[in-house]
Amino acid sequence: MKILIMGLPGSGKTYLAKRLQPLLKAAWYNADIVREMANDWDFSPEGRIRQSLRMKNLADYEKSHGRIVICDFVCPTRETKKNFDPDITVWMNTIKAGRFEDTNKMFEEPKDVNFRITEMNDKNHEFIAKEILKNV
Repeated sequence: MKILIMGLPGSGKTYLAKRLQPLLKAAWYNADIVREMANDWDFSPEGRIRQSLRMKNLADYEKSHGRIVICDFVCPTRETKKNFDPDITVWMNTIKAGRFEDTNKMFEEPKDVNFRITEMNDKNHEFIAKEILKNV
C-alpha cells in the first residue's frame, strides 16, 4: 500500500509521517532525503516530475514486496500526484502558503484525498493509522 502525505513546505508532512510510520510498521521515504541521495535539487516543473517518479519507483518497490510505504513530499501538481499514483492520500491542508513562493504558485489543491488534515495535533497519526489498518 502506497501512502502519500502531501502539502506545502512547512505544513507538517514529515511530522505526521514520522509519527505514523511506527504505527503502520511502514517503510518511509522523505522527499528531502531522497533528493539528497539523488543530488537533485531542481525544483523546476521538470525537476518536480522527476522527483515524483523517483518517489513512485521507491514506493512501488516496497509495495511489490508486500510492505506499506509512506512517502512525504510536496507533490504540487495533479501530474505529480498522478505520476506517484497513491493508494491513500493525506493532504496536509494546515497552512495557506509555504515558505517558497514558486511552490505556492504551482501548488494545485488536490481533488481526491482520503484524509484532509486542517490542524496539527498529537492525535492525527493515531486516527489515520487506525483507519488505514481497518482495511489492511
